[in-house]
Amino acid sequence: MAFTSYKDVRPWARAIKEKVVSRAMPPWLADARYGHFDNERRLKQPEIDTVAAWVDQGAPEGDPKFLPKPPIFEQGWAVGKPDVVFELPQAVAVQPSGVIPYQYYTVPTGFKEDTWVQAAEIRPGNRAVVHHIIVFIQPQGAKEGSPTGREKLSGFAPGEQPKVYPAGTAKLIPAGSNLVFQVHYTPNGTAATDRSYIGLLFAKQPVTRRALTGTALNTKFTIPPGDGNHEVQSSWEAKEDVRIVDLMPHMHLRGKDFTYTAVYPNGSREIVLSVPRYDFNWQLLYQFAEPLRLPKGSRLECVAHFDNSSNNKHNPDPNKEVKWGPQTWEEMMIGWFDYTTEAELNAKAR
Repeated sequence: MAFTSYKDVRPWARAIKEKVVSRAMPPWLADARYGHFDNERRLKQPEIDTVAAWVDQGAPEGDPKFLPKPPIFEQGWAVGKPDVVFELPQAVAVQPSGVIPYQYYTVPTGFKEDTWVQAAEIRPGNRAVVHHIIVFIQPQGAKEGSPTGREKLSGFAPGEQPKVYPAGTAKLIPAGSNLVFQVHYTPNGTAATDRSYIGLLFAKQPVTRRALTGTALNTKFTIPPGDGNHEVQSSWEAKEDVRIVDLMPHMHLRGKDFTYTAVYPNGSREIVLSVPRYDFNWQLLYQFAEPLRLPKGSRLECVAHFDNSSNNKHNPDPNKEVKWGPQTWEEMMIGWFDYTTEAELNAKAR
């Protein structure tokens, strides 16, 4: 719903209080005891109390003369007007029923020189049938259809925000690269079409840090039927000194909680992100206020728990054994993260 005027907001007053008091809104799933994040959306208790008191008093409008001017947004874009937009080669027909495997579409960039991207925003052409999209960078000369050499550029999923890097940090798209769209369509009973697209904002300042994307994932797990707290672990080791820019845990409908722990070469451990109540409907990115320094030999260890019991109201079937798979009723365990290398901090990449 729109929140741009009192008329828009007033009918939702009691629902707003309920969601704000329960901390369901604004959506922010991280445990406040661990990590400091630049994009935190948590309300402070006095702010919650103010909203609740306003509703309890009948949600009065107040004096309109104190209203600030409404923000001006670039139509259709959260990151502002893109420097370039790439869309699927043609409209895709989405069948009304059945299971659709992930679809892959290659789009040439036409870039004649290396290009640095500060921000990327994916827009689904038809939100009713698009579950998620990941756009990869495929370097020139890479074998068509092969994932070898691909680098993640950006993603779209329920609740996921556009990718925006701090000043001085950007993602490199080498000259001659293609973009590969991985699209997950979910039929909803009605035949549909889709032509999704991505907008890119180029870095306007010198780039001194190249953003890279890594994963700590586990594809070999098996969750027993009825298990309400099945643990799965994964890890990633830093082969050189790095700085972790952001973290993004990913599971499906049985996902229960997810924790990232930094393990340093001296054996010390530090929880850097804890998501105690994972929510598949809010695929949130947690961007550090200050990048996390990991010396060479450090590890990011991830621990996730899955609820495959009947107590999980979102569980597709608690009587089934569950393994890794791409569809929503299967499961995944991925600790996504973006990072830069310390070695690049002293040399201009652009």
